[in-house]
Amino acid sequence: MDGTVKWIGKALRGLRSFAYPSGDDERPRVGVALGGGFARGIAHVGVLRVLEEHGIPVDYIAGTSVGALIAAAYAGGTSLEEMARQGSATRFRDFGRWTISRMGMASNERIEEFLRRFTPAHDFSEMKIPLSIVATDLIKGESVYFTEGEIGPALRASCAYPGLFLPVEYRGRFLVDGFITEIVPAHAVRKMGAEVVIGVLLEPGLLSTRPRNTIEVISRSFSVIQGNTIQPWRAATDVLLEPDVKHVLWDEFSKTPQLVIAGEDAAHAAVPAIKALLARKSRNAPSPESSVDSSS
Repeated sequence: MDGTVKWIGKALRGLRSFAYPSGDDERPRVGVALGGGFARGIAHVGVLRVLEEHGIPVDYIAGTSVGALIAAAYAGGTSLEEMARQGSATRFRDFGRWTISRMGMASNERIEEFLRRFTPAHDFSEMKIPLSIVATDLIKGESVYFTEGEIGPALRASCAYPGLFLPVEYRGRFLVDGFITEIVPAHAVRKMGAEVVIGVLLEPGLLSTRPRNTIEVISRSFSVIQGNTIQPWRAATDVLLEPDVKHVLWDEFSKTPQLVIAGEDAAHAAVPAIKALLARKSRNAPSPESSVDSSS
């Protein structure tokens, strides 16, 4: 059965190559890296919508935390309209369950069932677009890139926000949210073969109001730490989109329409730079030498 599933996945990826116009082999491979941000992740829907509208291909896609959920749904073939609809209806109980543990306040086991609202796929090989999900190995302090096997456990690990959700033990590793090491998974799509990387950062703002609860204390603390440390993923990103979602709280799924628009606005602003980069890196683009007037 596993062999059949993998064969079908490869066949789907092969058929996908026919969707591109002739000359596709001459353009650079594009990878989209979707960052984490709880409810703010709905902005990714707007970004992907604009990329589609402008015919910008997505050859590889990777996600961290909520970015992993959006990436998995998109790679599995879910429409952006359906993602937006589900976003508006999402509540904490859809993916989290409060519990008593020394390791966290809640379990995110429900996120595996939540993913099935978007796609029936269970395995990475079933994806229509090659997918990478990023988590953090809490023992080794390094990123872990999941590109094969079951999607559910990898997604749970990538979304295991420290202090809120219980860590996930999977494949002999003790895993937490991927944003700890790679808030935008640019290295993930680079490792898959992307030559042009479009990253989406959903950085929360440091609001002037007091945090409402433990979760917001943890979230703001991580934001301060990341704002004062070197972030290697930036060097691996060619075009970085930063939707204006700073004042959206982690659980404000009701702001789905505004979040989608924020993603669209950021993507529209970046389209000229993305298209220019694709043209510049195209394999049939004229070299500087060939553009010199031969009569001179």
